[in-house]
Amino acid sequence: MTETMPDTGSENTILVVDDDEIFCQVLTRALNSRQLQTLTAHNTEQAFQLAQQNKPGYAVIDLRMPESSGLQLIPELLKVNQDMRIIVLTGYASITTAVEAIKLGAIHYLTKPADADEIIAALANASGDSSAQVRDKPLSLERLEWEHLQKVLADCDGNISAAARQLGMHRRTLQRKLNKRPVKFH
Repeated sequence: MTETMPDTGSENTILVVDDDEIFCQVLTRALNSRQLQTLTAHNTEQAFQLAQQNKPGYAVIDLRMPESSGLQLIPELLKVNQDMRIIVLTGYASITTAVEAIKLGAIHYLTKPADADEIIAALANASGDSSAQVRDKPLSLERLEWEHLQKVLADCDGNISAAARQLGMHRRTLQRKLNKRPVKFH
């Protein structure tokens, strides 16, 4: 690994927040083998407590956790350390949540499975990548629908009932659509 991460607080300390304990163990081992100190939390409350006690310089946060969204944790972590470099990881990539994560203060948004080298490279690189590929084909209709549902849900602060009313659909129908894996980009 040739990437070096800038000093942003507790040197080389990364807070990993994910409700998937196995994923946390694997990522923690990989980060520790790269001489990085790792703190692990499995919910947002535990993550906030660890951040207050240790003031890490970096955080890797899962977007979807049972009790709350990882997006809600971003501003709280930045209150603890305004220079903290935060990455949001998700298996449910969405343009809306990516934009929201960046607006809230995350520096990158990566889709799972992301390995330790990708995470470290993202933490080390705060500027954008002008060489990123631009898609030739538009999004599929199914993907556009999923993106729209995510945007309306975000506009309703995660309230599924309010989003369903706004979309003119039954709440259970919206929940079912949101629980499906998003359609892959083609």
